[in-house]
Amino acid sequence: MSQTNNSSNVIAAHEQIVHFPKGQKPSLGPNEWFIWSGDVNKDEDKGANFQLPDLEHGKSKVLVPFSWWITHNKEADIQSKAKAGQIGVWFAADDDILKHADVIEAGKKVWPLVAAHFPIFRDGRSFSTAALLRDRFAWTGEIRAIGDVLIDQLLQGARVGFDSFALRPDQKLDVALKQFDLFSVTMQNTWRDKRATLSI
Repeated sequence: MSQTNNSSNVIAAHEQIVHFPKGQKPSLGPNEWFIWSGDVNKDEDKGANFQLPDLEHGKSKVLVPFSWWITHNKEADIQSKAKAGQIGVWFAADDDILKHADVIEAGKKVWPLVAAHFPIFRDGRSFSTAALLRDRFAWTGEIRAIGDVLIDQLLQGARVGFDSFALRPDQKLDVALKQFDLFSVTMQNTWRDKRATLSI
């Protein structure tokens, strides 16, 4: 399959990922995933000519838009790359994932990673996407926050189901890791654990 690339077709992310798996401590790791915006050939035919990007800077894996996956997932090379752990999907804030439950159920067998996109930090719809994936779809794999992800969103994201974060490139990673220790007591049940029981 031929591929194309253009820096305008990339969703920017920090070169390191904040990982916070359930039951573990937060840590940093290299960002191996190219986040493709899917805007290549946007005004052209979105059939067979709508191509995956070339990967660069040592990245060998690509997150594609869920809307692109719906159209192209039957292609043999796409399925083989996904099964090999090279393709995952990201959900836009306005994707109706409940409407595509069958696609997501099938995707659970092949996607090594899913992500939810924050178009701007104050748009919280992707928190709901993560919660639905955990609760309704029983997704047990990694869910990553991408897009305009700020340090201030980490704790809330971790509570609803995110376990990795591709922060905006200008965010400070040393400060990010400290966010998860800000509170020792939680007053609500979360995806990670039950609320704290306080003795009076």
